[in-house]
Amino acid sequence: MFWRKKCIPWHALLSALLASGAGVAHAETLKVLTEEFPPYNYTENGRITGFSTAVVQAVLQEAHLQGEFQSLPWARAYEMAQTRDSVLIYSITRNPQREKLFKWVGVIAPTQYHLFSLPERKLRFERLEQAKVYQTATVNEDAGEQFLLAKGFVKGQNLQSSVKYELNYEKLKRGRVDLWIAPELVAVYLARQAGDVPAQALARSYTIAELGSDGYYMAFGAGTPDALVERLVKGLAAIKSNGTYDALKKKWL
Repeated sequence: MFWRKKCIPWHALLSALLASGAGVAHAETLKVLTEEFPPYNYTENGRITGFSTAVVQAVLQEAHLQGEFQSLPWARAYEMAQTRDSVLIYSITRNPQREKLFKWVGVIAPTQYHLFSLPERKLRFERLEQAKVYQTATVNEDAGEQFLLAKGFVKGQNLQSSVKYELNYEKLKRGRVDLWIAPELVAVYLARQAGDVPAQALARSYTIAELGSDGYYMAFGAGTPDALVERLVKGLAAIKSNGTYDALKKKWL
């Protein structure tokens, strides 16, 4: 009975601790989620690495926090970050569908999406509508798929969804799809990893300007305490002002 009378709501306690700078074990180690998305984030020798990963690690260090990193299929990571407070997700695109689902820390990496095809197909579009008569490979619940769905594309009709970008590149090469929506750096990286020359293996059929004006973010679910979010906002601003971010960009991109 005494405990029930004296119990303080967990969110209020966490907010107070973070605002005051005090630390407790569960508040100082964050669950951090991402996907296999090279060169931004990917697993190598059992360790999650990549440009975005390095940026997030630098931000956490600046904020005096530890990160428990995990790579999952994007749809699962996306759902977990939405429904669990104080779970960080990164290399996430900010779009209208997601705006109120997350608390946005800031941009951590540049991006530009294209619809890619095989050069010998000679597919070039002036309007996105022209691509609807072709089969396009997407990743389940990622920004590219959400964008095309919002534009009237339909899963199972002209969108073929999978869980990994690597699978989609293979689909394109084998002729199982006509187009592949992917960020520039990811497509180039995967082509090289497959032993191909990107300029010879891939053609840009259409550039999606709406998915390249901002960049990839790090974000928390909407229920996360503001004090925790602000701690990482300040950490990101710090690494961008002290030269750390630019040094990582030169190393990775």
